[in-house]
Amino acid sequence: MNYIEAIVLGIIQGLTEFLPISSSGHLEIVKALFGNQAEAQESLFLTIALHVATALSTIVVFRKDILEIFKGLFSFKWNESAEFSFKILLSMIPAALVGLFLQDQIELLFAKNLVLVGAMLCLTAVILFWADKAKKTNKIVSSQNAIVLGIVQAIAILPGISRSGSTIATAVLLGIDREKAARFSFLMVLPLIFGSMAKTLLDANGLDHKIDLFPLLLGFLAAFFTGILACKCMIALVKKSQLKYFSLYCIIVGGIALIYGLF
Repeated sequence: MNYIEAIVLGIIQGLTEFLPISSSGHLEIVKALFGNQAEAQESLFLTIALHVATALSTIVVFRKDILEIFKGLFSFKWNESAEFSFKILLSMIPAALVGLFLQDQIELLFAKNLVLVGAMLCLTAVILFWADKAKKTNKIVSSQNAIVLGIVQAIAILPGISRSGSTIATAVLLGIDREKAARFSFLMVLPLIFGSMAKTLLDANGLDHKIDLFPLLLGFLAAFFTGILACKCMIALVKKSQLKYFSLYCIIVGGIALIYGLF
């Protein structure tokens, strides 16, 4: 893998992990355009580096929220922080089960299949457009909402369906305050990212680890800094009800992927 490809994939991961346009779908498209010539172990370790980068981006942006959650947990009392943590744990269950037992099959189904990726991007566009029309409210995430959002997050493992877009849009359609919806959506994925990284590292046990680390570093830095920017921008855009622009973008990119995949 050359340096330019690593940087481009890092930027794509950093932007699309937080913007509602599907990181997995865009990575599949970019890999197809590059010819996806990276060796299996190179691709595996780059995936780990990019996910570490976006996880750290989330921690940087939400450091105060995360600190409050830990303070609440270690106070060993049922308070607002403990309740929020419980809801995060509830939201993890569906996606964790799908990730453990079905992710490999799903990735095989979608690998290099731009037609399916394009179709899922178009579906994301519809969800985002629908959510942008919802009325603004001040509701918080309930335990029942957390389970529903967890199921949506599990479905969003499909490349082309935006995880952040689908969970934020669903939360808004459930009547949850837009800023609270974005905050919960970004925090609920953190445990899953670290769990996925642990699984990937275990899968990498038998690989020869003699690879060029510099492209991984470039990809990591690109994903980290663009991730911070995208995360902050996304919160502001959700508050201003501007998801429709991402809906239009997903329709265009999804349409192009469909045409490219078919012909």
